[in-house]
Amino acid sequence: MHTRACLLLSLVGILVLLNGIHGAWTEEPGSLILGCGLGEGGAKDVDGRQWSPDDKFLEAQGDAITSKASYQDPSVLSEVPYMSARVFTSEATYKFPVLPDKRYWLRLHFYPSLYGSLNPSDSYFSVTANGVTLLSNFSASITCEALSQAYIDREYSLAPLNTDSLTLTFKPSDKYKGAFAFINGIQLIPMPELFDSGALVGYADQTVDVKSLNLQTMFRLNVGGQYISPTQDSGLTRMWYDDTPYLYGAATGVTNQAEKDVQINYQTMPRYVAPADVYSTSRSMGNDKDINMGFNLTWIFQIDPNSMYLTRLHFCDYYSSKVNEIVFNIYVNNQTAEAQADVIGWTGGKGVPTYKDYVVYVQDVEGDEQLWLALHPAPDTMPEFYDAILNGVEIFKINDTNLSGPNPQPSDMFLRHQGDGMGFQNPRAYDKNAVIGGAAGGAAGFALMAAICVAVYHKKKRAPGSDTHTSWLPIYLNSHTNGSKSTSSGKSIANGNLSVMAQGLCRYFSLQEIKHATKNFDESNVIGVGGFGKVYKGVIDNGTKVAIKRSNPQSEQGVNEFQTEIEMLSKLRHKHLVSLIGFCEEDDEMCLVYDYMALGTFREHLYKGNKPLSTLSWKQRPVLNPNLPKEQVSLADWALICKQKGTLEDIIDPHIKGKINPESLKKFVDTAEKCLSDSGLDRPSMNDLLWNLEFALNLQENVDGSTHSSRVEESEFEEISLRDKDIAAHYKNLSLGSEHELSQDSSENPTAIFSQLVNPTGR
Repeated sequence: MHTRACLLLSLVGILVLLNGIHGAWTEEPGSLILGCGLGEGGAKDVDGRQWSPDDKFLEAQGDAITSKASYQDPSVLSEVPYMSARVFTSEATYKFPVLPDKRYWLRLHFYPSLYGSLNPSDSYFSVTANGVTLLSNFSASITCEALSQAYIDREYSLAPLNTDSLTLTFKPSDKYKGAFAFINGIQLIPMPELFDSGALVGYADQTVDVKSLNLQTMFRLNVGGQYISPTQDSGLTRMWYDDTPYLYGAATGVTNQAEKDVQINYQTMPRYVAPADVYSTSRSMGNDKDINMGFNLTWIFQIDPNSMYLTRLHFCDYYSSKVNEIVFNIYVNNQTAEAQADVIGWTGGKGVPTYKDYVVYVQDVEGDEQLWLALHPAPDTMPEFYDAILNGVEIFKINDTNLSGPNPQPSDMFLRHQGDGMGFQNPRAYDKNAVIGGAAGGAAGFALMAAICVAVYHKKKRAPGSDTHTSWLPIYLNSHTNGSKSTSSGKSIANGNLSVMAQGLCRYFSLQEIKHATKNFDESNVIGVGGFGKVYKGVIDNGTKVAIKRSNPQSEQGVNEFQTEIEMLSKLRHKHLVSLIGFCEEDDEMCLVYDYMALGTFREHLYKGNKPLSTLSWKQRPVLNPNLPKEQVSLADWALICKQKGTLEDIIDPHIKGKINPESLKKFVDTAEKCLSDSGLDRPSMNDLLWNLEFALNLQENVDGSTHSSRVEESEFEEISLRDKDIAAHYKNLSLGSEHELSQDSSENPTAIFSQLVNPTGR
């Protein structure tokens, strides 16, 4: 009996330990989670996390006031901490108790809204922590507008302070009349010592001691995987993002996931370094040796020049088990950071994670606003496979006294079209009565029950910031155009053409690259002509064939259509759809670069006999057939008529009649009807469309009517919600799939039919 009791207690202890590692919002003792401007007793956010008032930590309040934000942007899912603020019109100081030998996370939350009579565009201020400059001449309004975000968070890792208090000072700028400072939320959380030393890139056998330095989190990516929320992190409440937007070029490798029977064996490495989900997914180059030797697997990150950066790379090989199976070189900013890297050689076994730290200095010269990370097979050791692998990336700015950087500068094109009233996004409006655009994007119409897709897309206006749920991440990627001097900081950071979403999700080509690829738009390379202009066959990089669509200046399609196509297609990835690789906008030229369809188009296969129609699984029913009775000429119109008459069964294919769940049919029909709305504002976004198609399919697969989604909310247009609102917001904003669909392979689960559209994998 005593033995059983001990065993039971041991199991309980293990469960408690695991819950402490993977549980929701587990804070270290001594953590401070403060909602600035909250009343007595504080409040909880949407995740149930308690935020306490900040007033008792205010030492020198200056002219501090509390204020409520006048408007809650749709992307702000939780009122706490963003809808209340502490506003300072003069210097003010917080004083927090800390342990002198402990490193701390410091997270600052900003939501630039109208606070009373104070306009956020007038807010410029600096923030220091015990003399360390975190922000200088910072404008949350400019930053959020440039990054197309509604709010912004900053995460810092402060070195041990050797004192029992942390002084956090907010100081409005003296360079601008009426300038003020504000803060919505503050997190001060003890953390383990994650940092030691990093190899100095470009200097053999030299390292940089990071233990005594302060860090700012610039990027944190789950390479080859999906978004990981703070509740899914390994106890440190960090956010890990998908790496896809940072990939450079058309050759993006393939994504991999560990088999279910593979256990991540941390051995002596602390589990808090990174969650198992990071080490269970990866991106590699692929299986073709010849192709792999012809390109680098490359990521590009926008950073502040004249700074040092710690690049932490996470590795775990869950396929190989022997040394010299996969050996590769690691390059940071075109310098060799690691020659002949062998993950199994480092870890000694399959499924064992590790990480490597590299430090690089980025100079303050033109063109040095980016940090490049590249992997390439190392053939010298004659490995079994010519490949490379990476599981995770973290990039930190490091300094002992100053971590501040310039405010990002919106591109000239963005500002020009914004001024002309043709902007890609409207300036942020703070009128309480303003009507803010809803979900972004457009929609695609799916013809009813014939399984023939009719794509419809319409760009809708939306509030800036509703594209992203991001925290401390800067913009995804920067175009190669020059930005003007920033009025806020005096430094220039080009923010790229078009919107941040457009320029971040695909590659930017210079006009010179486009001309070289098409032999200066040689007419002999023309392979098609459309309303937008001519389409040229071209060659980029190391022989990759592409189709380049060049805008015709006389075309009715203009810059708005150009932007729309980029934003839509860069988020739409599917193995059966042509992929958008990138774009060019330079010297009044607008070009779009696509995969080259060497085997012809789908239309040619249908109608020109490139492939026997008998091999197609779809019924031979065209969307428009003038030979049919008038009301049946348009399949979509006929379906709507039948819906109104209650005779939908009449147009269902005989082979599937009687096999459709009525609830699934109703959901599908309602969704398609929304897609055919005359007004673009009434048509659903692409995300809404995919969610509802998934839901309809789930209803079909589950005869009892239950679905894999935890909740269904009824509104003007139904939308499936996720169990985790953080993940839901991230997927909604980045047009990814649901938590369920991203964990399933299309070959295993019919639900993944539509998920392939929003879960891009290597091709």
